[in-house]
Amino acid sequence: MAKILDKQRYKCAMSAMQTVQAIERAIPVLHSGPGCAQKLSGSTGSSGYFSPNIYPCTSINERDVVFGGVKKLESTIRHSLEVIDADLYVVLTGCIPEIVGDNTEEVVSGFKEEEKPVIYALTAGFKGNNYKGHEQVIDALTEQYLEPSKIRIKGLVNIWADVPYQDEFWHGNYKELERLVKKLGLTPNIIFGYNRGIENIKKIPAAEFNLLISPWVGLTNMKKMEQKLGIPYLHYPTLPIGAFETSKFLREIGTYAGVPEEKVEAVIAEEESSYYYYIERYADLFLETRVMSKQFTVVADAQYALGITKFLVNDLGLFPAKQFVVDDTPREYQENVRSYFKDLNYDIEAEVSFETDGFNIHNEIKAHDYHGYPLILGGHWEKEVAKQTNAHFLNVSWPVNERLIMNSYYAGYEGGLKLIEDIYSVAKTRFN
Repeated sequence: MAKILDKQRYKCAMSAMQTVQAIERAIPVLHSGPGCAQKLSGSTGSSGYFSPNIYPCTSINERDVVFGGVKKLESTIRHSLEVIDADLYVVLTGCIPEIVGDNTEEVVSGFKEEEKPVIYALTAGFKGNNYKGHEQVIDALTEQYLEPSKIRIKGLVNIWADVPYQDEFWHGNYKELERLVKKLGLTPNIIFGYNRGIENIKKIPAAEFNLLISPWVGLTNMKKMEQKLGIPYLHYPTLPIGAFETSKFLREIGTYAGVPEEKVEAVIAEEESSYYYYIERYADLFLETRVMSKQFTVVADAQYALGITKFLVNDLGLFPAKQFVVDDTPREYQENVRSYFKDLNYDIEAEVSFETDGFNIHNEIKAHDYHGYPLILGGHWEKEVAKQTNAHFLNVSWPVNERLIMNSYYAGYEGGLKLIEDIYSVAKTRFN
């Protein structure tokens, strides 16, 4: 019997349109039914270089199911090239064309001689969720567009983190990660966000190494780039939030990239001095707050569940109740992800549950004794269980309906201070 999931936290693979949208002047060309495109258009943000509500789409129907939709796909790509001024066109497939056997590869190969690149990613919903769809788009760039470079640019580092738009803080996080890597004397290369795009994509093969900041999303991409383009990679599984993890992050990058130790330590000393200046001035607030339990629960994808858990334990001295990873982490990665939650200070280990059903998550939260007002960080749907448990609630993961996030971030030293501000702003509402 099919299982019905309550409050699912991810979308189908064709939501990889959000990955394409995050690349400046890149356009998704959808080979799917009109319902798919319409339903997913609200998941990528409401605007940008080209609105998701008017992406080119084949809008295949019953006739196309019988006779195939390749002619319609060829026509849609052709018209997109003629009408839309873009730097990159990415064809994304829905379930129907893959079920009926439309040869998307053959159609797209007919546009190899075009002035602008046209690539494709097979993103049928039955193949996985949007985390996998994101990986499919990056693989498509590697396999269909990029070629090995004869040169390596010293200090050039490709930075990859979690899925744009699924992570609402992606703009700011990338900007802060870029700033930190620059301070080490390296040259960061990011393809997502403001003033990047196709020119940065072209630089990928010349990088000295790839830096992947993610528990599991993107690992297959790094291996494929290493195999085809000869780019080695450094896998740092934790999004660095706050002083402890960010300093560790900078030291590991410095060691891998051959940055002199004294330079790395000088950067860390400068950043930590500013960070702890603010921590010291509000230490009494953190130590004397009696309206919040020392126990917390995070309900988020592996990226944020891990990063926030480490921050709250290592920097703020809070204690983890069960943490819930809701991105449908593939089984082959779960044991590694579980081990990351054991790598906390003070010999603390966090219990983690890979759970995609919101009903089960909320029942477990309600059954746990937090010995006071709980702290729950999660998606908008956790607001409901927060009310039921009289908890402090902060909306940090998808869906984010509680706040507008433009370029805010939680990564790095400054991001840690921002997260503290957000948490204690909620806690202070109980002071009166």
